Amino acid sequence: MSITTDAKGLQDDIVRLRHGLHQEPEVGLQLPRTQEKVLKALDGLPFDITLGKSTTSVTAVLRGSAPHRSAKKPAVLLRADMDGLPVQERTGVQFTSKIDGAMHACGHDLHTAMLAGAATLLAERRDQLAGDVVLMFQPGEEGWDGAGHMIREGVLDAAGRRVDAAYGLHVFSALEPHGRFCTKPGVMLSASDALTVTVLGAGGHGSAPHTAKDPVTAAAEMVTALQVMITRQFNMFDPVVLTVGVLQAGTKRNIIPESARIEATIRTFSDESRERMMSAVPTLLRGIAAAHGLDVDVDYRDEYPLTVNDDDETRTAEKTIQGLFGDSRLTRWATPLSGSEDFSRVLAEVPGTFIGLSAVAPGADHTSAPFNHSPYAAFADGVLSDGAALYAELAVSRIAALASAN
Repeated sequence: MSITTDAKGLQDDIVRLRHGLHQEPEVGLQLPRTQEKVLKALDGLPFDITLGKSTTSVTAVLRGSAPHRSAKKPAVLLRADMDGLPVQERTGVQFTSKIDGAMHACGHDLHTAMLAGAATLLAERRDQLAGDVVLMFQPGEEGWDGAGHMIREGVLDAAGRRVDAAYGLHVFSALEPHGRFCTKPGVMLSASDALTVTVLGAGGHGSAPHTAKDPVTAAAEMVTALQVMITRQFNMFDPVVLTVGVLQAGTKRNIIPESARIEATIRTFSDESRERMMSAVPTLLRGIAAAHGLDVDVDYRDEYPLTVNDDDETRTAEKTIQGLFGDSRLTRWATPLSGSEDFSRVLAEVPGTFIGLSAVAPGADHTSAPFNHSPYAAFADGVLSDGAALYAELAVSRIAALASAN
C-alpha cells in the first residue's frame, strides 16, 4: 500500500484528534491538555518519548531497524507546533473552541494531528527505515520561542546525534487554492522584532499645552516618522515592514497625559536591514523626543530570525510533493511571506525546509478568505491525510537517500 493510501485510511482518526485539539486550545508554553492528547495518540507506538522540562513539549524518537551503509545512522526531524492564540473564535464550526478567549486561529491543531498521523505511518514502516525519526511536538510558537526551549533541551540531538535534516509544515486558511503546497529556497519568512516606546513628558491642562510637555503629539510624529524613515533610508528591493499595533495615551480629552506608549512589530528580510533597523529606530525616536524637550524609553527586542530554507532540502521536499500528489499541487513562491516562525531556530542549526499547505475550504476564494490569526479563519479537514503522508514520506525518502550514501 502507498503511503498516501495508508494516510487516507487514517483520515477519520486524524480528524477526530484535530477536532479534539481545536475544542480545547491552549496558549503559550504550558499546554497540558494538548500534551495529554498527543501522548494518547502515540500510545502503543514504538517511540522513545521525552517530555519537556520548561514546557509541555513532546519529543518522540522512532529507531529504524533497516541496515544502512552510511558512516553514521541518519536522523530526520519533523516538527509540529501545538499552541493556540488568545482569539475569540467566530467561525461557527461544529467543533468550535470551548475555551473562552482562545482559538486555534493559526492551524496548529492541524499540524499536531497530521504529525500524530505520520507517527503511525512511520511506525508501520519501521523495518524500512535505515535511520531514526525525531518528532518535535512544540508548544509556544506564537511569540513564546518554544523552539528555542526545545533546542536548549536537546531536541536536535534526541536521536543520540545531530539530525541530518528537518522539515516543518504550516497550513494557511487563504493565499493558495485548497490543497496546494508552497515553498521556496532561501528566505521563506521574515525576521520578527518587537518595538515598545514610552514617551515621557509632563502632564497639564489641555487648554495650556505650553505649561506642559505633551507626549501625545511627539508620539504621533514618531508613528509617521518611522514610516517615512523606511522609505528614505532602506532599499525598496529589500523591504522592511513596521506596523504600529498599539498607540495609547491619556484618560480625558482636556488632560495632557504624562506619557504615551507605542508598540510595533518589525519585519525584515535580510540580516543587513535587520541590523540597520536596530540602530536607526532608536536614533530617530530619541531625536524626535529631544526636539520636543521630552524623554523617551526605547525597547527594541529581537524575536525570531529569518526562516531560511536550505536549497537542497527544498528541492528534496518539492520532488517528494510532486511524487506523492503531482506537479499541480506544488507552487514555488517567488517572494517570501512577511510572517515569522520560530522554526527558523531549527533551520539555523540544521539544513531543512519549511512548507506551506493551503487548508482553505474547497471552492472558497483563497484570495479573500479570512487569513491565519483571524477569529473567522477556517481550516479544512480535507488536507489532514495529505499532510500526514507528506510528513512521513519526507522522513522515509530522506533517510533512504542518506543511508545509501557512501
